Amino acid sequence: MKTIEVRKSITAANDALAHELRSQFTRHGILVLNLIASPGAGKTALIEKTIARLGAAVSIKVVEGDPYTHLDSQRVIRAGAQSIQINTEGGCHLDAQMVGRAVDRFDLDQTDLLIIENVGNLLCPAAWDLGQDATVVVASLAEGADKPLKYPEAFTRAQVVVINKIDLEPHLPVTTAELRRNALTVNPELTVFEVSCLHSTGLDSWCQWIRDRIATKK
Repeated sequence: MKTIEVRKSITAANDALAHELRSQFTRHGILVLNLIASPGAGKTALIEKTIARLGAAVSIKVVEGDPYTHLDSQRVIRAGAQSIQINTEGGCHLDAQMVGRAVDRFDLDQTDLLIIENVGNLLCPAAWDLGQDATVVVASLAEGADKPLKYPEAFTRAQVVVINKIDLEPHLPVTTAELRRNALTVNPELTVFEVSCLHSTGLDSWCQWIRDRIATKK
């Protein structure tokens, strides 16, 4: 039997463009985070809370990816950050070309943090480099503790996991500790944050991590 590496050839051009984007972001001293998650895990809520806590001192820009609508971009703008919406018209992930076209509309000289909110799923976005410094998986406790085991590529390629909706633990048959353990089993190098965006719990550590990473880019 022969294995044909189809995806490798498909993503080669994307990876080359992502390399150019990464160099561009580095020249401007911008920290770039690629947020991936299942729909409803709380990516946009996490971005809103991050803007609320850091926006006064950190210039934040957001690229929003969704199949349809501008709803998330509107939320980000109301939160106080500039946002560009990318509608993939049913596509399951963003690619470097889409991100490149979007960031051309930002003043990168006036940007400290670029957050890319990818299309909501844990499968397609994992393999596509967007020029980010770190991939962040937002994993809602309400989804169950088994997601790292079912979608290992997303967690293996990530550097950070934000476990969201920890306030629901008393009402669920799973625990935050289980989800953390499964994530670290798949990728022991992960940095893990436990938060509730609804109650603003655990966000201090997440925001300090961002501050520290921005400092390394300057």
